[in-house]
Amino acid sequence: VGFLGDGINDAPSLHAADVGISVSSATDVAKEAADIILLEPGLGVVLTGILEGRRAFGNVMKYLLMGTSSAFGNMFSMAGASLVLPFLPMLPTQILLNNFLYDVAQLTIPSDNVDPAFVKKPRRWNVDLIRRFMLVVGPISSLYDFLTFFVLLRVFHASEAVFHTGWFVESLATQTLVIFVVRTAKSPLASRPSRALLATSVAIVALGLVLPYLPFAWRLGFTPLPASFYALLVVGTATYLGLVELVKRTIMKRALA
Repeated sequence: VGFLGDGINDAPSLHAADVGISVSSATDVAKEAADIILLEPGLGVVLTGILEGRRAFGNVMKYLLMGTSSAFGNMFSMAGASLVLPFLPMLPTQILLNNFLYDVAQLTIPSDNVDPAFVKKPRRWNVDLIRRFMLVVGPISSLYDFLTFFVLLRVFHASEAVFHTGWFVESLATQTLVIFVVRTAKSPLASRPSRALLATSVAIVALGLVLPYLPFAWRLGFTPLPASFYALLVVGTATYLGLVELVKRTIMKRALA
């Protein structure tokens, strides 16, 4: 319940309401009891604030769905690889760099566009949606990591450096680009991301692709990859995003109805 008032006699109702709204010219008692004080005439700012809050909530949900599933998948992949590999799946410095670049790509999520259908009505925290998304999409991410491991070891007969580099590039590309699938309940082609999110995500993936060829790459344990690996990377990333899209539609159809 919202209540609008500006006098001393309105103070009890302003205090009791879920949202007490007053104006800058109201009595001090009314302003003290209110949650919101309007500095300009009209209630339009309240509507604007509500819609902006829903957009912020939508973008927070995007990050949670993406972050929890990615972290769960990476943990599962690292644990599984450690059981069978005679060396570390990825060096500590590479893990830190991967996480840093991934987080930089997501700094622009607050600027992202939110689907009009999402802001039409209020939304509540849905922990069950986050849990289901994490438990389904996370293992899918790990599946593609394991396929990458197999290709690197069996097809390319990768050394430690090649293995580290290949997984670094694959992991960064898949977990960064999946935001374009997660960010909307609709088809990714039907919902346009913000320019900032598009720019940072593409830039980080591009940096990951060229990083093994930079002069200081060897200091980070990277080495150039075979050209055929990038062809497989494109196919693998595309099929991964397509599979996540199918799963996402199934999970979100009921949760966001």
